[in-house]
Amino acid sequence: MQDKVKALLDAALAENTSLFLIDLSISEGNHIKVIIDGDEGVKVEDCIAVSRAIEHNLDREEVDFSLEVLSAGVSEPLQELRQYKKNVGRKLKVKTASETLEGELIAVNDDGVTLTWKTREPKPVGKGKVTVQKEAVVPYETIVEAKVMITF
Repeated sequence: MQDKVKALLDAALAENTSLFLIDLSISEGNHIKVIIDGDEGVKVEDCIAVSRAIEHNLDREEVDFSLEVLSAGVSEPLQELRQYKKNVGRKLKVKTASETLEGELIAVNDDGVTLTWKTREPKPVGKGKVTVQKEAVVPYETIVEAKVMITF
């Protein structure tokens, strides 16, 4: 079942190359759950098209199943490189084992992400504080969780 669903899913995603798979799971009772994302977001029509591509090619007479196709939620952590790329320019909260950083995602490459933010620090000489621009390069292997910060 897993291989057949994966093949059907791959074919459906090949028809719309801006979409990509985040997660595919098939639980007991053949409950199929597909989570997708897209370079330009995911529309309801995209979920319907993927759902139909899978559902119309599985025989319910052969095996009973339920199917759920969802877009990656805005509150869900980023998991794929393409998700980081599509969020360049947005504010991220990135947790590593040793710290939590919040800043604008300004660059993404195959090794990690670059964040920038402003902070107030004591002046090197004299009293008071000064605003300084900080930047950090965070390798993917050190990221425990990264989420887009929603601002209103």
